[in-house]
Amino acid sequence: MLTVTNPATGKIIQEIEPDSAKSVESALEAAQKRFISWRQTSFAERADLLRAVAGIMRKKVEELAPLMTQEMGKPIREARGEVEKAAWCAEHYAEHGEAYLAREEIGSDATRSYVQYLPLGPVLGILPWNAPFWLAFRFAAPALMAGNTCLMKHDPHVPACAKAIADVFEEAGAPPGLFQALRIETPAVEAVIRDTRVRAVSFTGSARGGAAVAAIAASEIKPAVLELGGSDPSIVLADADLDKAAEVLTLSRIINAGQSCIAAKRLIIEEPVYDAFTEKMQARLAALKVGDPADPATDIGPIARADLRDELHRQVSETVKAGARLHLGGKIPEGPGFFYPVTLLSDVTPGMCAFNEETFGPVAVLIKTPDEKRALELANDTPYGLAASVWTGSERGEAIAREIEAGQVSVNGIVKTDPRLPSGGIKKSGYGRELGPHGIKEFVNAQQVWVGPART
Repeated sequence: MLTVTNPATGKIIQEIEPDSAKSVESALEAAQKRFISWRQTSFAERADLLRAVAGIMRKKVEELAPLMTQEMGKPIREARGEVEKAAWCAEHYAEHGEAYLAREEIGSDATRSYVQYLPLGPVLGILPWNAPFWLAFRFAAPALMAGNTCLMKHDPHVPACAKAIADVFEEAGAPPGLFQALRIETPAVEAVIRDTRVRAVSFTGSARGGAAVAAIAASEIKPAVLELGGSDPSIVLADADLDKAAEVLTLSRIINAGQSCIAAKRLIIEEPVYDAFTEKMQARLAALKVGDPADPATDIGPIARADLRDELHRQVSETVKAGARLHLGGKIPEGPGFFYPVTLLSDVTPGMCAFNEETFGPVAVLIKTPDEKRALELANDTPYGLAASVWTGSERGEAIAREIEAGQVSVNGIVKTDPRLPSGGIKKSGYGRELGPHGIKEFVNAQQVWVGPART
């Protein structure tokens, strides 16, 4: 049974029977059948569909956004923005997908030789709850534009979001089998990955889940893209614009109640500005409003599930017990729902829980560093390698970026995902890339074509 709990109230709002084995089989067969015809469509036809999907989403923002607020607690302002961003992703690939997959002429001993990018077949997207619309389109828009069909296995806690996404494709005129939502429980996923009709897998979620998916896909010799967790560092050096850094890093830390893989999690501050920066962060964090995610005035909604809040509180409590200083928050509030206060920890050091583990919630962690060299050592002292930011002079920041072990680095700006730019991690943050020209090439056959006769 798929059970949906409103995290703002803690009450069950829906229970849904999972898809039967017969329904899953029908979906797989439909995806394979549709691929045979969809792969023959022109880029213009694929683009027309994606534009139609985006147009419907923009018109229905006020219907779609509240689904996220109800099912996973996203503040309504952020939910509206997520729907718009998902529509942008569809429009971006409609506009640029053909150019991204343009044939590449490569000289050889052939009369003519080139690489062309051809679709693979049905692609399975296994998605988490924290950005239900954005992550669906980050997976589906490039895959569809490349000529693949899509099977979306969304998180069991956001079934209404999953259905709404599938409904938008249907309303836009997508042919049967092109984009389908599978409402199945986690144990049923392995059989879908192993099915011979599924040709590739995209997974976003925890490192543990990613390892399991990767092992299954690899055993079937299928490509996979993994976007996993992160303990993302942000280095603030003494020559940084402290007000701007504090403003942006506050936003980065609390978007989606801090439940974001690319949020700023470990703020590494150079010693001469450490105290001043701590004061600026505390003032900004203290001004934020935690409350009903349906209220447009709310900055931070609830944690998505009770177990996730309990885990976050354990991390905070153990870090304080180990010697970190607690400036704000740190206590589970009374009342319904899974709310957690904005929390600020300073004087965190390697070995403490909040340094070593990914914190998925509105918890800012400040770490003091004597200089740039040590800042880099601290930034890279993590099994993860998803994203990072550097705050200093631009030229110096670019040089530092080369030394950071992460798939994405922002210099004097917020870390974000953008349809125009590739996103992904290294180390235990995963492999492969999504978005941009790199993302659309993950699930294609880069076919080499050699045309004779050979040149002498």
